[in-house]
Amino acid sequence: MRAVRFHDFGPPAVLRLEEVPTPSAVAGELIVKVGAAAVNHLDLDVRSGTLRWSVRLPHIPGTEFAGEVAATAAPCDFAVGDRVVAYEGTCGSCAFCLSGRENLCYAATHIGLTLAGAYAEYVVAPARCFVRLPDAVPFETAAVAQLSFGTAWHMLMTRGHLQRGETVLINAAASAVGTAAIQIAQLAGAHIIASAGSATKLHSLRALGADHVVNYTTEDLVAQVMAITEGRGADLVFEHVGGQLFAQVMRLLARGGRIVTCGAHAGEVVALDLIPFFRREFSLIGCRRCTTAELAHVLVLLAQGVLRPSSIEFCLSHKLKRRTKSSRHAKTSGKFCSRPKLGFFTMPRKTSPGQRITFHDCNA
Repeated sequence: MRAVRFHDFGPPAVLRLEEVPTPSAVAGELIVKVGAAAVNHLDLDVRSGTLRWSVRLPHIPGTEFAGEVAATAAPCDFAVGDRVVAYEGTCGSCAFCLSGRENLCYAATHIGLTLAGAYAEYVVAPARCFVRLPDAVPFETAAVAQLSFGTAWHMLMTRGHLQRGETVLINAAASAVGTAAIQIAQLAGAHIIASAGSATKLHSLRALGADHVVNYTTEDLVAQVMAITEGRGADLVFEHVGGQLFAQVMRLLARGGRIVTCGAHAGEVVALDLIPFFRREFSLIGCRRCTTAELAHVLVLLAQGVLRPSSIEFCLSHKLKRRTKSSRHAKTSGKFCSRPKLGFFTMPRKTSPGQRITFHDCNA
């Protein structure tokens, strides 16, 4: 089969389109024909070697994908032809798995990290690495939405306990997880402030449903949020940037405010003043990916059209190195998606009004 992989850590140039052996399944595993795979920032960190995770080389990246079961090896609850979306491979027996918090499983395996990923025609992984995909959700939508919408739901609703009428600040809101957060915050009935780094992005965020927008590169984020909230501050901050932006967040929280965070690409180590945490009862809440129950719920909402990716851009599999380079820059919004069939694409079966879907050969 054809696969995109790298033999050394480094820039996008280390990615190669190669012929590799088609995988075979052992007991409890599935072989899944990849329908579509997304380019996630996690994939960039894996390739560059900055993830603080042990990866065996050569490695096929690709953590987010959806596809169809091509073969099974008993015992498993899936059949050939079932539509599936990727998840972590959990043990099913630890305290976290038994309590419905399998996203914290002690013995999880990860497609695209500890296992070969989805930048290939086929993926082999334990059956517990997959969740059933509703027929109404195209592979392309599932590929780009599983982590962004699942994580946003987990952050806002489960960990952040966002309530109707609260004010939420969503940083880097034009990103895939940011646009997902805007839609979920709307469902919750929250008042939404969205920050981004360009006028174009701010315009799209207003169209998506943000009540207020702030350009954090040209405006004082703290002053703008405090003015919008009439001096009260934000009840919840959706954070995945880190660095200097995280330092500003501490100055715009309301009393009893919460920060939920799932990333720190602009700076992983930040100074932290502990005094406001007990004087104003702040909470800093770390978030991993969603649980399987949360993912299943989000997939239903995607199938119903209640949630939708705001932007999907397609590229040919052999041009992935160009798109993985583009995905690292702040000018990018939405998410890139690749399908393994080289040379052409067919349009998804269903799109939504206002959804931007672009097909090209990634040479631009």
